[in-house]
Amino acid sequence: MSILVFGTTGQVSQELARRREGIIALGRDQADLSDPATCAKLITETDCQAVINAAAYTAVDKAESDEAMAALVNGAAPTAMAAACAAKGIPFVHISTDYVFDGTGDQPWMVNDLTAPLGAYGRTKLTGEEGVRAAGGTYGILRTSWVFSAHGNNFVKTMRRLGAERDRLTIVADQIGGPTAAGDIADACLAMADQLLADSGKSGTYHFAGGPDVSWADFAREIFAQSNLTPEVVDIPTSDFPTPAARPANSRMDCSTLETVFGITRPDWRVSLADVIKELSNDEA
Repeated sequence: MSILVFGTTGQVSQELARRREGIIALGRDQADLSDPATCAKLITETDCQAVINAAAYTAVDKAESDEAMAALVNGAAPTAMAAACAAKGIPFVHISTDYVFDGTGDQPWMVNDLTAPLGAYGRTKLTGEEGVRAAGGTYGILRTSWVFSAHGNNFVKTMRRLGAERDRLTIVADQIGGPTAAGDIADACLAMADQLLADSGKSGTYHFAGGPDVSWADFAREIFAQSNLTPEVVDIPTSDFPTPAARPANSRMDCSTLETVFGITRPDWRVSLADVIKELSNDEA
């Protein structure tokens, strides 16, 4: 199956390109998401059987002062893409985020729970979700969290660097969520695209995150353990690490609907982390 993918340098887009023949990947030079009409035209003119949007404005703090651009990329672009897919009669898979919720409570977020983004990034991603649903085509929105891989900038790579440089690190311990490997997200997106092509009735919004849920501090401890690094990790509250954009304290997500509908089970992030660390170690050798 020929699949058009928006994004070439992001964590998930790189993993998608590794996994499937027939991936047509479009980078920013070909598909600038700040130009939604051009993105839609590319879908119309490309011979593909499904589209996956793996590109986004992900600079959470910068979005607070650049919301207009984030709204174009995260809101208007996927809306235009979904409309083009609907007109063409092909499925559209779109990656979203736990940031559409306000992070209150301590229970996993259900797909139909009330959304209430804390900042610009979450607001613009929610706008994109709403546009995809309103387009009227076959779609799968996949909300995920805490993405990591051997590519780009992410928490795992940062912790491995700092853990090798320092004896002591202070890390936030009151934000809880599910770290999710980009490779696992890519696998889920491809499975969704395949199944949506065969059954449009599976259209909907789904949650996908690694398990078990963990704090950033405990995630770091596991990274260090698997990397044979020994810095002391000191738990701190979010209030000790202020950022321009508020982060949700509770990013737990209930992933049961994805398993029920698509047969996609929640991955153990510790197993995926081992694969990522092995790749990073091989690259460093």
